[in-house]
Amino acid sequence: MTTAIDIRRSADRFQTRVGWLDSKHSFSFSNHYSPDNTHHGQLLVCNDDRVASGTGFDTHPHRDMEIVTWVLDGELEHKDSEGNSGIIYPGLAQKMSAGRGIWHSEKNLSTTDDVHFIQMWVLPDTESIDPGYQQLDINDALTAGGLVPIASGQGHDAAISIQQKEAVLWGARLNAGDRIEVPEAQFGHIFVARGSAELESNGTLDTGDAVRLEDASGIELVAESDGAEILVWTTGAMR
Repeated sequence: MTTAIDIRRSADRFQTRVGWLDSKHSFSFSNHYSPDNTHHGQLLVCNDDRVASGTGFDTHPHRDMEIVTWVLDGELEHKDSEGNSGIIYPGLAQKMSAGRGIWHSEKNLSTTDDVHFIQMWVLPDTESIDPGYQQLDINDALTAGGLVPIASGQGHDAAISIQQKEAVLWGARLNAGDRIEVPEAQFGHIFVARGSAELESNGTLDTGDAVRLEDASGIELVAESDGAEILVWTTGAMR
């Protein structure tokens, strides 16, 4: 079966700017809506957020969503209504299972620096579960090279657990010339968080570019001279 490849460039994404927040949305989000761009597989949100020092998202609710946050630069403070709190930094995988309902805030406590992070939402396979929180430092695994499971509903080692048995978030920090292969999946979503990489037979992907795959199998990425940090979701279909 041939893999369907749909390249989406960074410049074509929706963008929200409200002073303290500069956010680019890969799918319909907030005031931005397109009926043809609401999700890919079970991935509903892939937001590239920059939050100014001393600001952030005030306490707000979520329900029945698996929310994974991946920090690229700076630190982000999480607090929620279940009593969980943590400081998320680069290489620390973090997820919140909203379940039957949870409130949380996300703040940049720095007085000088922005925090830059990717936040991603996938639908759970079971509704109204108990809310949950988990974080895990996977810097050592990333340094070892290759594609590393960051968040998984399939029980991968060195991955935080999400309530979606068909979904896995993979990540890689690549040096120039390093190569990865996208795992086989019904739906795949590649996001270049930083740097650039060559997509097999499809040219260069730069920072902020994304690729949507269907029936993904054997697709390779090779980091270019500046290296790359890559995030890859593999999921099933929307139910």
